Amino acid sequence: MALIKSISGIRGTIGGRPGDTLSPIDVVKFTAAYGTMLAAKGGSRKVVIGRDGRISGELVRNLVVSTLNALGLDVVDLGLSTTPTVEMAVPAEKAAGGIILTASHNPKEWNALKLLNEVGEFISAEEGAMVLEKAANDDYVFAQVDKLGRLETTDKYMQFHIDAILNYPLVNAEAIGKRKFRVVVDAINSTGALFVPPLLKALGVTDVKVLHEEVNGKFAHNPEPLPENLVALSNEVKKGGYDLGIAVDPDVDRLCFVCEDGTMFGEEYTLVAVADYILKHRKGNTVSNMSSTKALKEVTLSHGGKYYPSAVGEVNVVKKMKEVNAVIGGEGNGGIIVPDFHYGRDALIGIGLFLSALAEHPNGTKSFRGKYPDYFISKNKIELEQGFNVASIFGKISAKYKNQPINQEDGLKIEFDNDWVHLRTSNTEPIIRIYAESNFETTANNIALRLMQDIKEFM
Repeated sequence: MALIKSISGIRGTIGGRPGDTLSPIDVVKFTAAYGTMLAAKGGSRKVVIGRDGRISGELVRNLVVSTLNALGLDVVDLGLSTTPTVEMAVPAEKAAGGIILTASHNPKEWNALKLLNEVGEFISAEEGAMVLEKAANDDYVFAQVDKLGRLETTDKYMQFHIDAILNYPLVNAEAIGKRKFRVVVDAINSTGALFVPPLLKALGVTDVKVLHEEVNGKFAHNPEPLPENLVALSNEVKKGGYDLGIAVDPDVDRLCFVCEDGTMFGEEYTLVAVADYILKHRKGNTVSNMSSTKALKEVTLSHGGKYYPSAVGEVNVVKKMKEVNAVIGGEGNGGIIVPDFHYGRDALIGIGLFLSALAEHPNGTKSFRGKYPDYFISKNKIELEQGFNVASIFGKISAKYKNQPINQEDGLKIEFDNDWVHLRTSNTEPIIRIYAESNFETTANNIALRLMQDIKEFM
């Protein structure tokens, strides 16, 4: 069981001892610390919350609402929602911040508090440190009885989000409708089942089949949208003669596609395809984290722009995008960030832009995928036990490969001619991630295997 405090929020498993898991006591403690930080700023005393479809969602929601109200803060509860929808609702409500109750791609036993600032973006590292300090010191004071906060519930923000997508200049609903796409959606028993079908209908896609559409949090498979977890979607697309499959994670900020023959479009290429479409219409720079495919850099250069890498984590990507004035960015895990829409990973705007690009392509999804290079990223992980000194391990690996170009901005990235490997501790799980990319699958796997052996040796 685990409790992880990082730039991705306060994340842990449900059940177990306080301090070791995301127990009710920990939910209250970190919510109180965050709410106290917001209240100290003055100004708005409103906080927006929303949750994915997890089993523990309602329990955590009740704790969060009561804690915020006890601090004298008003809560606007969107109920079952998506991460990007809550991010958009915060500035729309002129709120002081927001909390998204989701553990994103983690299995059903996990939940988390994703903390937002007043513009609907993840709080900074400095603010995150402040929350952790207040929680550690129990540094919060609750309101007197006549100054308790109020609760408001609303369901208007799904349509708000869909309308914003339809009004986005580069989303071409007319062209999408003319293609009469037939689509299968894997909603993974979470809020994608509530949001993706209405969006597709609004875009003119009327033939939609939804897999795992009951929102019960009992995920039908591992919720991370990786090929090995999307077998049912792949089979359904191929068997039913559909044009494509769409998979989202439980909080609908990650997105990937399946081609009409059941093969994966590739989550790495979700961002590549959308960036290519954006850059055709809008010249500029791009950003992705350094665990993402080099194909984005190549597409960017082909359009006359500049590509910039960032550390892993949405807040780091957003920071770099602002620094270089990027017109599109995101992460190779299927996370798309469209800055003039909002600074957050958003599978829903991603669907609108991808289908707009696909509508311009005369042939099918498989042919569309063929426009882009076929690099392969081997994605692996090693579980960590408490007490391991990761910095020491990475130091020994750096020494071993000292003759290769090395970047230590975020873990350890080592380049081998045109190939690379990136080692880093996860922001969301107690693991070391090992990603390697090459033109050839066997080469990428062999590079990753070599580094995994190094890690185990030094451990």
